[in-house]
Order: sequence, then C-alpha cells, then structure tokens
Amino acid sequence: MTTTSGIKEVARRAGVSIGTVSNVLNRPELVATTTRQRVLDAIAELGYVRNDSARQLRAGQSRQIALVVLDVANPFFTDVVRGAEAAAEDHGVMVVVCNSGEDANREHRHLELLEEQRVRGVLITPVDEGPSSRLEQLIQRGTPVVLVDRGSGRHSRCSVAVDDLLGGRLAGAHLVEQGHRHIAFVGGPTTINQVHERLAGCAEAVEGRADLLVVPTPNLTVASGRAAATQIASRDAADRPTAVFCANDLLALGVLQEMTQRGLRVPQDVAIVGYDDIEFAAAAAVPLSSVRQPREQLGRTAAALLLEEIEDDGRHEHRHVVFQPELIVRESSGRPRGGRRASHSKASR
Repeated sequence: MTTTSGIKEVARRAGVSIGTVSNVLNRPELVATTTRQRVLDAIAELGYVRNDSARQLRAGQSRQIALVVLDVANPFFTDVVRGAEAAAEDHGVMVVVCNSGEDANREHRHLELLEEQRVRGVLITPVDEGPSSRLEQLIQRGTPVVLVDRGSGRHSRCSVAVDDLLGGRLAGAHLVEQGHRHIAFVGGPTTINQVHERLAGCAEAVEGRADLLVVPTPNLTVASGRAAATQIASRDAADRPTAVFCANDLLALGVLQEMTQRGLRVPQDVAIVGYDDIEFAAAAAVPLSSVRQPREQLGRTAAALLLEEIEDDGRHEHRHVVFQPELIVRESSGRPRGGRRASHSKASR
C-alpha cells in the first residue's frame, strides 16, 4: 500500500527543521536559496503533496466554491458548470459540483456540508422558488450566494437568469406563424418558475390566434416527454395538437421519440419546439428547433459575480443579470435543414 509522504519526511530528507519546510512552502523568500532548493529536491524525490485543505480550514477559508444544480444528468447544467469552471480557474479557485436531484432535503444537506467545508461561496439553482431558510442562514453567516437560472428581486444576493417569458413568446409566436392553431405545452411542475414563465409567454403569444393545451409533467426528463406524447398521440386526430412546445429539450426529445415510434411524422403531423438548445437538439433524428439559452455564459457570469463579492470584501453591490434567449429553428418545426434564427421583433409582434 502506497502512503503519501508528510512534512516530517521532507524535513528529514532535506536535513532541515519542519519549520524550514513550512517556510519554503508558504514564505520561500525567508529561506536561503541553497536550503530552499534542498527542500524542493526532497519534495520532488518523495512525491510530497501539501495538505491545502487542512491549512485552509485552520485559516477559516478554502480555495473552493460550490455549484448546486437541480439535475447533474441534464446537459444544460453540464454547460453551466463548464462556464463556472472557466471563470473560477482564472482566479485559482476550484468548483465543487453538488446535485440536489430536485430534492429540497438533499439540497439542505448539501448546504450544511458545504458550510462545514468552509467553501468561499455558493452558486445554486434552488429547488424551491420561495426563500430557503437554510440558504438565508448561509448568507446571514457571511457566505456569498449567487442564484443561477433564477431571478431575484432581493438585495441580499446576486442572480443570473434568462428572460423565460420572452423565450415562451418566441416559441409560441413561431408555431402560430407556421400555421398551427392547436398547440400543446408540455412541462412541469409549474411551481418551477422557469416552466411557469415559459408557459405564460407561450400563452401570451398564441392568445386569440390558437388553442393551447397544457400537458403537465412531474419533471423535465425524456421519460416524462414520452409519457406526455402518449397522451397527445392518443387523442382523436381531429382533436390532436399539430404542434408541441416543451419546457426543455429533454422533454422535447422524449416527445420526438414517442411520436416517431407511433408513426407520427415530425414535422408533417406534429411540429416540436424545445428549450435550452443543448447539443443533442441539433443531433436528433429530426433536428430539434429550440429556444437557446447562453448556458456557459450563465455559469461564467454567475461565478464572476460570486468571486467579485468574495474579493471585494464588503464593497460589492449585488446585481441581477438577465440574458435574452433566441429561437433556433430547425426541421422539427418545419424549416429546411440548417436552421435559422428567429428575430425577437418578429416573434413579439
């Protein structure tokens, strides 16, 4: 069994005191050049790795920030993580990713452990829209928090989000402009603010121009999309929606799979629009139209706001950044291969 060499072994190999080794690691300018090199040689020979976590805990802070996501299996959050890591690396900080699994109790446990680990700050997409007592407690105790993919009217934290109301309008208006007069919205639960706003935006865009059938889902997964498609496809042909707008791309991919398996053609029999524009959207059997969110930019901006708050030491002013979505039109809603972007002005008219 291989064990990691400690500071005592390094001191013994270099023929110096433990204090000298500590100075080489933390204050090298205090150590003579020849002695410093002898210690560095011993470190290299022994493969010594300094225990930063213990040192940081003694000092009361770490070089880690946390990102708590709703569903680590959702490619949307994979891209958010990528953006956050890029910003953190520029500051020599590591991102610890936690998966709440859309479970408030699990989120609570993660926050407790992260506080125990003295993380510098927390990026989080909360499970519940309402205020979380554990999250508020974390902020009150001095740990900076930034909400990701959530708006915030509160002054106690920063937030980054996308205008989901506009995103819903873009999708609904596009389907109406394609001639659809019976449209289904697939998504849920509507207690998730993003789902609620995407539905509200779509309803606003189609009001007086098309009927809107709401097909609720328990979550935002491919399996839930397939189950929703089963409900839609089982309706009489005369009463069946000719277009489906899904609250995210995983649902849309499930709808696409189920419709295809049932012999319904996309988009000839049913058009489909998703939300997020994950990489799988363009690679689907029928390339998927989708409302694009700047996923990596969400993560990068959120991490930058958090690091700014950490480093500004009380001078930081909380900001709420809202990004604009755009509709990427592909074959699933009736456009030729290659896709095009829908303008905001046209969709909001």
